[in-house]
Amino acid sequence: MKKVTARTANDELQDEYDLTQLKGGVRGKYYKPATAGTNLVLIDPELAVLFPDSASVNRALRLLADTARAAPPRRVRRR
Repeated sequence: MKKVTARTANDELQDEYDLTQLKGGVRGKYYKPATAGTNLVLIDPELAVLFPDSASVNRALRLLADTARAAPPRRVRRR
């Protein structure tokens, strides 16, 4: 009795496919264009309720950045 490996059992390619015709595939061909200008950040669900779209998130972050710039620099105490 021949042992069936997991790889053979899950193989969905059928015998009639001619794999020699599959040429020219480039790994990561669309990676750079897909990620150009994209900065995906996941926020917690309770914050997603407060910030339903990217415009509201950007407004809040700009306000926070302006506040941080306007605050006087903190002095570090040396012991």
